[in-house]
Amino acid sequence: MPYFDTASSAPLHPVARQALQASLDEGWADPARLYREGRRAGLLLDAAREAAAEAVGCRPDELVFTPSGTYAVHSGMSGVLSGRRRVGGHVAVSAVEHSSVLHAASAHAAATGGTVTEVPVDRYGAVAPDTYAGVLREDTALACLQSANHEVGTEQPVAAVAEACRSRGVPLLVDAAQSLGWGPVGGAWSVLAASAHKWGGPAGVGLLAVRKGVRFAPQGPADERESGRAPGFQNIPAIVAAAASLRAVRAEAADEAARLRALVDRIRSRVPELVPDVEVVGDPELRLPHLVTFSCLYVDGEALLHELDRADFSVSSGSSCTSSTLTPSHVLRAMGVLSEGNVRVSLPLGTPEAEVDRFLEVLPGVVSGVRERLGAPASPAGRRAEGPSVTAAPVPADGSSLVVDALGRRCPIPVIELAKVFDEVPVGGTVTVLADDEAARLDIPAWCGMRGQEYLGERPADHGVAYVVRRVS
Repeated sequence: MPYFDTASSAPLHPVARQALQASLDEGWADPARLYREGRRAGLLLDAAREAAAEAVGCRPDELVFTPSGTYAVHSGMSGVLSGRRRVGGHVAVSAVEHSSVLHAASAHAAATGGTVTEVPVDRYGAVAPDTYAGVLREDTALACLQSANHEVGTEQPVAAVAEACRSRGVPLLVDAAQSLGWGPVGGAWSVLAASAHKWGGPAGVGLLAVRKGVRFAPQGPADERESGRAPGFQNIPAIVAAAASLRAVRAEAADEAARLRALVDRIRSRVPELVPDVEVVGDPELRLPHLVTFSCLYVDGEALLHELDRADFSVSSGSSCTSSTLTPSHVLRAMGVLSEGNVRVSLPLGTPEAEVDRFLEVLPGVVSGVRERLGAPASPAGRRAEGPSVTAAPVPADGSSLVVDALGRRCPIPVIELAKVFDEVPVGGTVTVLADDEAARLDIPAWCGMRGQEYLGERPADHGVAYVVRRVS
């Protein structure tokens, strides 16, 4: 069964498995003790730290191991913010950071009265260095920027942002979880966090690197281990496996990056040809080599993922249709792209071409089947289709306007109903969609962009929002 979700967690690398099994016999003792078992465990820990530091591009004494990547992010942010509390409480983050960064920033603001500025991104999901530099203030204690986005794969201009931060004396924390397996993060960053299970190491191991000279005050209970930044007894076998697998995937990275990039390019080009009404999102060039995301109009994301799973493909989604909160991915929302029917494909090392070809063979039928069950329009022209519908007000005598009541209906029904009735309005007329589904705020403007129609905006309505679309062709 093809597993296409390494952006969530990569399969355990064979080298990690071997290192884990071998170190179970040698790495069980306390590395802080002076007897032989402790010395052996300490040597394993030191060797793992040196290997990880080499991969990160820092000194071994700047790097500590944490219980997870999320812990590394939280510890890194709280340590810098506490160490620089006299500077101020302002934090700058990109609008597409991983939720661990956004949650830590929100917690800081709630606990201390600090402020958080989210730097907007373009339609590809990247920040502009000048825009990022423009939000830095005298009281900015910390800036955060991921090296590459976890949902769409877009690489961020870390080096340029790091230089802007350096010139203002602001430390930059980089979440490198998605990219570290492919290579080191360039630029004058100050703090870096990553997670081993993203590159094929065991879960439960994170990395936190803090450059010398960065004011850092570890929070939480004091502990002599890991420079006080990750209290508790280290899981040495897992740490050894994490470092060994990082070194192994780096050795394969150049060849595998070129091979997987070609496979992803095939998906990026073929999916819009095979499936109507699809938007491929993320930067087409400045991106991770193994990841591609696309969104399908008129598709329930949860149903789509279930059907792909039935066809033996494991993929992920940022669609609100797969979320218990029924809100779109904050990444897709910040980019302003279509969120419904979202599919993220992230290929593991060694993915055969045949698996990608079979995915491309299966996908059109799966999408078509889901659309048919939802009663979606049968063609890009938006012809009326049979299926479950919502109430549409009668067209006025002049035929200029129509109101669709989709209140209480969830993604992708509001957009489907818009498409069904759109041909009933003459050129120059409008359709107003009443909806209380948060995804409609993204998906209706995206539909207009894909259809070449004019989105006139939104206004409050009873129990929801009114979205107005004008027909221009």
